[in-house]
Amino acid sequence: MTKTILTLALIVSGFATFAQQPKAKEQETSNAEKFSERSGSLIQREFIDIGDIKKCELKVIHYTDLVSNQKTSALKFEYEYKSSYSSDTKAAVLDADEIDGLVKSIKIIQDKIFPSTPANYTEVSFRSRSGFESGCYSKKDSWSAYMKLERFDSNSYVFMDKEDLTKLLTLLEQAKVKL
Repeated sequence: MTKTILTLALIVSGFATFAQQPKAKEQETSNAEKFSERSGSLIQREFIDIGDIKKCELKVIHYTDLVSNQKTSALKFEYEYKSSYSSDTKAAVLDADEIDGLVKSIKIIQDKIFPSTPANYTEVSFRSRSGFESGCYSKKDSWSAYMKLERFDSNSYVFMDKEDLTKLLTLLEQAKVKL
């Protein structure tokens, strides 16, 4: 009888501990993704290729709700991650109103951060609503730039050098025209 009560107490305490575990972090979404996932709507998605950088494709997406005729646009980054065992497509969507912030951030990195030499390890980053991140981090005597398409996925990094930032700026300016 005592053994049964002890076993039952351990099971109950195990459930209580399990129930207190933090939930997995929810994936963040852009306003454009929220628009496209609304229930009761018929959504049309038009994809316009902008270009690619380090095998990461940039596309403008025009979303149209064909029921209400509402429209929104966004910029999509898409990268195919390949390992020796599998491959997976990583993606991020930036709302149209976030692109200017990304452009400004990249220009600051080019003009102010890259010419400097930090005394300590340093990270600089821009983050969007969807969890997309772009920035740089210091090495011994230089900087490395990156984009991270999915916030909680270490396989979604796209590493870039100084020249790639200039190309990325050009692609972002082209995308802004098509939004």
